[in-house]
Amino acid sequence: MASFAPTVIRRTDPTRIEIDWSDGHTSKYTPAELRGLCPCAQCVNELTGVRTLDVGRIAADLQQSAVAMVGNYGISMRFSDGHHTGIYTFKYLRENDPDGR
Repeated sequence: MASFAPTVIRRTDPTRIEIDWSDGHTSKYTPAELRGLCPCAQCVNELTGVRTLDVGRIAADLQQSAVAMVGNYGISMRFSDGHHTGIYTFKYLRENDPDGR
């Protein structure tokens, strides 16, 4: 994949984040999908890389209440379950596009 550069990041409502990429593709994520992908140390063992978060326990109606830029390389967000420590790099988000593109 040549580019991970977003052109627009939208929090369309508390149940969706959309990212338009420089290659014309748009990724659409639900909060539950993003929460399940969280790369933080609370959700993934730092030494082994094994996911410790039980994604089966993530509420389907989870919402995100805030999205913020992290430098020029990613975003962070706050979820309705109180979680807020993940930093989602643009590369990671594109590699984990729910559409698989």
